[in-house]
Order: sequence, then C-alpha cells, then structure tokens
Amino acid sequence: MPPKPAAPKHVIVDGSNIATEGRSKPSLKQLNDAVMAFIQDHPKAMITVIVDATFGHRIDPKEAAAFDKAVEHNELVTPPAGTVGRGDGFVLSIAQKVGASILSNDSYQEFHGQYEWLFDEGRLIGGKPVPNVGWVFVNRTPVRGEKSRRAIRESLPASDKPSRGVAKVKVSAEAMKPMPVPKSLPPGAKLPAKKVESSKSVNEILPFLQFVEKNTVGSVVVGVVESYSSHGAYVTIGDVRGYVPLRLLGSPPPRSAREVMQLGDSVTLEIVEIIAGRRSIDLVPTTKSVSEVASKAKKKTVGKKAAPAKKVTPVKKTAPVKKAAPAKKAAPVKKAAPVKKVTPVKKAAPVKKSAPVKKSVAKKVAPKKVAAKTPVKAASRRK
Repeated sequence: MPPKPAAPKHVIVDGSNIATEGRSKPSLKQLNDAVMAFIQDHPKAMITVIVDATFGHRIDPKEAAAFDKAVEHNELVTPPAGTVGRGDGFVLSIAQKVGASILSNDSYQEFHGQYEWLFDEGRLIGGKPVPNVGWVFVNRTPVRGEKSRRAIRESLPASDKPSRGVAKVKVSAEAMKPMPVPKSLPPGAKLPAKKVESSKSVNEILPFLQFVEKNTVGSVVVGVVESYSSHGAYVTIGDVRGYVPLRLLGSPPPRSAREVMQLGDSVTLEIVEIIAGRRSIDLVPTTKSVSEVASKAKKKTVGKKAAPAKKVTPVKKTAPVKKAAPAKKAAPVKKAAPVKKVTPVKKAAPVKKSAPVKKSVAKKVAPKKVAAKTPVKAASRRK
C-alpha cells in the first residue's frame, strides 16, 4: 500500500466554492457543516476561511446576521475591494505566502501560469457532501483546459519551460479583471419587508428590551446550548438567543465549541457585551452563581442611601408678549413759502449842522452897598 499522505498543517478554505457545491446560491450553513466536518477529520490543522466580497449579498437573508458576526470576529475573511483576480487570486496568494493547502473544488485554470505548485500532491483538496454519509474530502489535481493553456502561454515566453514552485509575474487577462460589483439581486431573491432589522437583528425587539432591562454587562444568566457554528456556539436564555464566541472560551481558544459544551446542557454564563444595533448578546462561561452576583448587587444598593430628591418649583408661565402697534405714517412735510425779497433801506438825509449858540453877555451886577457899622459905646458899668 502506498504511504498515507501527511495531514495538512494549514488549510485555506475557498468558502465561496464550498458553500455553492451542488447549489445555485451559496449557503452559510453548508459552509459551516463542511468546515466542522474537516476539523473533525483533521483536528490538528489550522483553518482559515476566505469568501469573496459578494458572498454576503448572495446568501439567504436569514443568514446575514450570522455572516456579519463571523466577519466581525475575523472568522470569515473577505478580500479588499478591487482585488486583482477576484476572490480566487486572494485565496491563492495567501496559500502561497504560508505554504498552505487549499480546500476547494475549483481548478483555478486562470492561474496555472502563475501558481504551478497547485499541481503538487496535497496542495489541493476537494470536498463533497455524500447522502447518508456526510462530507468526504480527498486530494485532487487541477483540471487543465483551454484557459489553463492560454494562461501558461501568456505568462511565459515561448522558449521557456515551466518550472514548478516558481510564481510568475504575468497572469491571464481574464484574471486581471476587477471584481464585479452586483447591481441587482440574483434571480428569485426577494428583500424582506424590513431589510435592516431582518438582516442584522438577532433577537426580536420586545424580548431583547425585556432582557436588557433586567440584565447588564457582568450579569450572570443560565442558558441552554442550542447549536454550534464554526466560530462559536448559540445558547437560548428564555426568549432570547445569545452567542458564545470561540475567542472567549480559552487562551488559546479551542478548535470547536463542542469541546467545551454539549448540546442541551445548561451553562452558567456571564454577559460580556450587549450590541444594541444587532440586538445580540455575547457571553462567556463562568464559575459565578446567579445568587452570588445578585447578593453583591443588593449590598451595593443598600450601602448607599439615596439623597432625597429636591422639589422642583414650577416654572411660572410668562405673559404673552403684546404685539407692537404699527407705526403711524409721518405727515408729509409742507414746502416752505418762498422768501420775499427785502426792499433796500433808503439812505438817511445828512443832518444839518445847528447854528452856533450865541454867548449871552452877563450883565455886571452892581456891588451892594454895605452899611457902616457905628461903634457901640461901651456902657459904663457904673451906675
């Protein structure tokens, strides 16, 4: 018997190809089942899942919330917009960089002139679901065709011989075309009545609000394991669903959530994040009990007495502002009467000089005669 080929150490999953195997539209559930089955067959392999940029637009709208969650936690990787070679070129470039194998049923004929290691044994793995058996994985060799021959001719001069394991610079013209952007929905697809709510909301609004009103980040709840996924597990907590990601289940995280919890088990969980936009709840297993957390919360509330609320004085209503009376129009200014011309003043007649006053000749007054006083004889004093 030939020796059994060595198990791959790192596998790049062409998610768009595996999710569309045997279907007209991709299915996120089919991709998840294939990855879980491959992990079970190769428990030591490191898995990286790549999907093209249009994957989220082509899956069932009911799977959009799980898809957004997987992309947010880097459990599904999408290529940058405008990547040369579409999603296939992104898958091949990653596989070449880390020397990984590729899980895909595609032959990548457009890239045969650039990645000749695709023909090496063990570098390409195919997978197919078999009824009553499950997923079966086998090593495969790429199929050559007209695209393959044309790609080789365009990548190499006519005189050169192809050498395996050497990446060429040139690629085919078809592979160089930019990734198309979908302008409409695929045939048969219909948008739900509320696109945003149905595509990104995990829980119904009323149960979610009732749950958030009673529980906050750090609260401990009991949930029942409902289902597994390639990136964690989903639990039911009453009327709402919660999500337990692999990255929170250990350091390093386990390969699958089934290693930590079993379907139908009741698990004590702590709330680590509540995302209102998608109505999702992230949880992690904990050893704390619900009663322990509740008692601590009561002690905190009892220890601090709430200050009495101050009475708020009612605000007086201001009187309505009266409207100002319209201003009266000013009376028109009357024109002033024209000023009458002033008649010139007549010159006064010159004043006649008065005749000189005649000097009056004073009459000389005759001097008055003075009576001569006769001497009074002295009376003799003799008697």
